[in-house]
Amino acid sequence: MKTKTKTHRIGLVSLGCAKNLVDAELLMKQIEANNFEIVLDPVDATGIDTAIINTCGFINDAKTESIDTILQFVQAKQQNLISHVYVMGCLSERYAEKLSQEIPEVDAFFGVNDLKKIIRHIGGTFKTNLVGERRLSTPAHYAYLKIAEGCDRKCSFCAIPMIRGKHTSRPFDEIINEAASLAKSGVREINLISQDTTYYGLDLYKKRRLPELLEKLAGISDLEWIRLHYTYPDGFPPELLDVMKSFPKICNYIDIPLQHISDRILKSMHRGMDGTSTRKLVDRIRETIPGVAVRTTLIAGYPGETEKEYLELRDFIEEYRFDRLGIFAYSHEEDTGAFKLKDSVAEKRKNERVGELMSIQEGISLSLNNGKVGRSMKVLVDRQEDDFYVARSEYDSPEVDNEVLIRRNNKILMPGSFYDVKITHAECFDLYAEIG
Repeated sequence: MKTKTKTHRIGLVSLGCAKNLVDAELLMKQIEANNFEIVLDPVDATGIDTAIINTCGFINDAKTESIDTILQFVQAKQQNLISHVYVMGCLSERYAEKLSQEIPEVDAFFGVNDLKKIIRHIGGTFKTNLVGERRLSTPAHYAYLKIAEGCDRKCSFCAIPMIRGKHTSRPFDEIINEAASLAKSGVREINLISQDTTYYGLDLYKKRRLPELLEKLAGISDLEWIRLHYTYPDGFPPELLDVMKSFPKICNYIDIPLQHISDRILKSMHRGMDGTSTRKLVDRIRETIPGVAVRTTLIAGYPGETEKEYLELRDFIEEYRFDRLGIFAYSHEEDTGAFKLKDSVAEKRKNERVGELMSIQEGISLSLNNGKVGRSMKVLVDRQEDDFYVARSEYDSPEVDNEVLIRRNNKILMPGSFYDVKITHAECFDLYAEIG
């Protein structure tokens, strides 16, 4: 009788954004095709033989999290709990040489496009017939769909172009085919992502093709929701709004990182727009698509940001009452355009500004949510958690936005299914509902 060989278990920790997660999903598909067992996001080394850490290197907090995670698994290796530690992703792409000197216990460092090398290092063979295929790490009913890689922008605070390279659009038909395949497998919600979604097509086709791409995606019968992320404001194609308005499958949701409102700071950031044009764009979005949920991100504490400019940013938030808002403290990143500027705002003051702005946003979000009480809306159930089903409306992206909580009350709801609910109660970042 043959003894069954123990399957080598690989733990893959994926940090950072959804774009990083897609890279991890591509890797998982290859790992499984090589008959390894994959454990996604293990909290420690228990039950795994090898660790792969997919790192983020965007801002200081993300870099710190990545390094702490690497050190955690390096310690496990030193204790002979695991055999190998590999590091991939943005931090590794940016600092591989330095990291290899400072953490020599890591067996190998890989960049953002080294999938084949990783597979070889773990003792596998890269399967060319599986190129583009991935094992979803999200619930089966939604997925992220990356339509491009890299970025041609020159934003002074951002290191992404030096990490990910120039903007490279994926072929139009390749995206449509992947979306159709995902829909056939049970995915009902597609979240479009890239570093600069509105730039899609300019490199391959010499014109912006995002509106056309959305129209084509809306024709996939099994898809119910299509959500748009990372739309850059400068060069925003106005026809995109008409397409969004024309197709009910395209969520009334738009993620558009504005970063600031001060003319001087926007110019220093190389954003290509001033405060007036920024306001006009948000106004146009809301006028064209009444009821649209606008999500944005802003930066507090940019080099030289005066109290007056900070107050201008604060007033902008209070005036425009964004549905979803993320505030980041400026991170002084080497090799970026802003690195040559003096990081003049003290860290304490940066964090105070972030806290003040988020406090304002809490009040805005509560007010907007209270306005939904008594309304009916369609939601998608993501999961069951304790006494509630956790769902989202079309105005909420997975992981980062509000949730709609539906008390179970002996009702059986299926994750991945849509339901009509009535909002009964509101909190700052959550809604409570009952089946309507």
